Amino acid sequence: MNQKAQGGFTLIELMIVVAIIGILAAVAIPAYQNYVKRAAYAEVVSQISPYKLAVEEAFQNGVALADMDAATNAGAATNIPATPTTSTTGVFNSLAVADGVITATPNAVKGIATTDTCVLTPTATGGAAGSGTERLGWAYSGACVDKGYVKN
Repeated sequence: MNQKAQGGFTLIELMIVVAIIGILAAVAIPAYQNYVKRAAYAEVVSQISPYKLAVEEAFQNGVALADMDAATNAGAATNIPATPTTSTTGVFNSLAVADGVITATPNAVKGIATTDTCVLTPTATGGAAGSGTERLGWAYSGACVDKGYVKN
């Protein structure tokens, strides 16, 4: 009596493979979702760039940080662009500049909440005011830092 051994996987082997796939998925899915949020938040951060440049330029031209407001000084000596229109499409919602501090607010899309604001604060460093050696240092704060969308 010669029995032919059957080929294939046992139930235990299949359960181990399923468990391994489950563990990998449990790690990969949250990491991917966080990556999607950070990538989407890059649009919000990119909207800040022209305002940051305008604040730096005005500062180098001797304008005090307290005089840098997009609402009242748009297009004046500061060359700070007018605050963009609030958008309900895309990731970016609104932006404000007050005393040189730039605050960006996202829309609630791709896992980002409207409360995930990004605040970019300038600080004068490097020399006496008006000496020409003074520079601006920038620091991010707000939910964008707390949630890891941007780093200082």
